[in-house]
Amino acid sequence: MTAKNLYLDINVLQTVPSSNLNRDDTGAPKTALYGGVTRARVSSQSWKHAVREVFRNTNVNVGKRTKDAAQLLAGELKKQDATLDDDVIEAKVTATFKAAGIKLDKNNETGALLLISHGQLEKLAQYVLTNDDLDKKEIKKVLKGNQSLDLALFGRMVADNPELNVDASAQVAHAISTHEVVPEYDYFTALDDLQGEDETGAAMLGSIEYNSSTLYRYANVNVNELVHNLNAEDAIHGVADFIKDFLLSMPTGKQNTFANKTLPSYVLITLRPDTPVNLVSAFEKPVDSRDGYVAASIDRLEAEYQTTQQFVDTPRLNVVLGKADSQIGEVATNLADLLSKVTGSLTEAIQDEDTNA
Repeated sequence: MTAKNLYLDINVLQTVPSSNLNRDDTGAPKTALYGGVTRARVSSQSWKHAVREVFRNTNVNVGKRTKDAAQLLAGELKKQDATLDDDVIEAKVTATFKAAGIKLDKNNETGALLLISHGQLEKLAQYVLTNDDLDKKEIKKVLKGNQSLDLALFGRMVADNPELNVDASAQVAHAISTHEVVPEYDYFTALDDLQGEDETGAAMLGSIEYNSSTLYRYANVNVNELVHNLNAEDAIHGVADFIKDFLLSMPTGKQNTFANKTLPSYVLITLRPDTPVNLVSAFEKPVDSRDGYVAASIDRLEAEYQTTQQFVDTPRLNVVLGKADSQIGEVATNLADLLSKVTGSLTEAIQDEDTNA
């Protein structure tokens, strides 16, 4: 029996003061043209990196994305068997990566970044130490199992051997402002502390581009795919960790210059049985408000949600944080309450699927 679809949408509105969260190649804040006007933009890659950093700092199971996977395996082999000399370890590492179909260069580095979990490294080292003849299928099995949360969510592409690819269970959109932005510039100077009293002028001068915005942020999770990558229990905990850390994370571009760390003003989470829905169309016409953008953006987002309902199935869950009088779903009192409502609904949905399977 084919599993029913189950998608989790995360919609966030977050206002950010003067900042340069995510720079382009010229050092300017990234932008996008949408609805005929220029918007502030923060790339999905930048925010996913920020989420992985929060994962790491809160002891969530995360992997290592590196070209030095061979060195990591060598270290794990030495950890599991301290009697091995360096030449034996090097030979085993080379044989392992050859059997896995992953090329190493002369510096024993992979050609591209490889995301590998600690569990995979442990299991791979155990397999290598107990088997002289390495089997490609067994190595593939090891490198597809024991996934860390970031690997299960964001996936992995291995150009050398696509059999080792992991399909991402989460999608993260580029965040854009709900309104038009106009670039601003900060002209700054720096003085030499040892400059004499009879000397004038700055030792350095420059300028930096910045903007301020109310951002619409969106991500979704294919719950069934996450369960496939992990298991039901870990997937439910993983969704809660992802929601929390997606909401609380922020890219750190020019953070020391602008001290622009803020928290979301509004969150809407929807558990859908049919298809994910990005509600950015609420802002195709840019918000224009002299009373601030947040309240108007919340109204726009909720109105767009109502409009989309004519195209999709009734969600299993709608939960809102940040608008006490919201009419489109359950209202959470705080983040912990929101996460409790989501995990409860997810648990029920997965149990229903198991019962009907």
